[in-house]
Amino acid sequence: MSKQGFSFNKLFQDSKKVLLSPKEYFSNMDMSGGIGEAVVKALIYGAIAGVFALLWSLFNLTGGIGLFGGSVGILALIWSVIAAVIGVFIGGLIILIIASICKGNNEFEPAIQVAAALMVIMPISAFFGFLGGVRVLSAIIGLAINLYALYLLYIAVTQALKGEDKAAKVVSYVLGGLLILFFIIGLGARSAVRNAGFSEKQVNKALKEYQKAVDEAAKELEEEAKAIEEE
Repeated sequence: MSKQGFSFNKLFQDSKKVLLSPKEYFSNMDMSGGIGEAVVKALIYGAIAGVFALLWSLFNLTGGIGLFGGSVGILALIWSVIAAVIGVFIGGLIILIIASICKGNNEFEPAIQVAAALMVIMPISAFFGFLGGVRVLSAIIGLAINLYALYLLYIAVTQALKGEDKAAKVVSYVLGGLLILFFIIGLGARSAVRNAGFSEKQVNKALKEYQKAVDEAAKELEEEAKAIEEE
């Protein structure tokens, strides 16, 4: 963490810049905070997201859409904080891989700094959790959030981590295509399940299989990106 200590005002200002002026923010991003500051950022974003998820749960609404799911009661808050801490390290590793593929900065500390900055999406995702009962609308908003997060990732990789623009675009297009593809598949699967009169347990099983397919697609993306790098 920087010698000046953690500043909530700076976090607020940085969060606005990430969302509203990402090119300006990431091109001048301060990497001096270290892993400690990244974890603190993640904790704060996770706590804010958890408060939204808790509120929607108390009002019998579904908390969390898009990149992050929801839980029930106080567990929604606790899980959100835990997920944020775990997520910032996993996110840092994924960003490090993408940056390396794009021939950018291949150090872990800058990657985790970028991951922490991008976690500003987490509270936004949780805020729209009250739409969880409106399946189609929540899915559309979730897709929009994910696509914007992907755009921010592209900006971060090319500006903050100095990755090659062409390679970063290819990775972004592939990821964006997968998001849209699975969005369409997901809507179709939900509709088919409802029309077939399947139980909630069967629906959950189908969604787990869908998540497995997403993970497999992510692995294929990594292989394709490596092939692009070798060309």
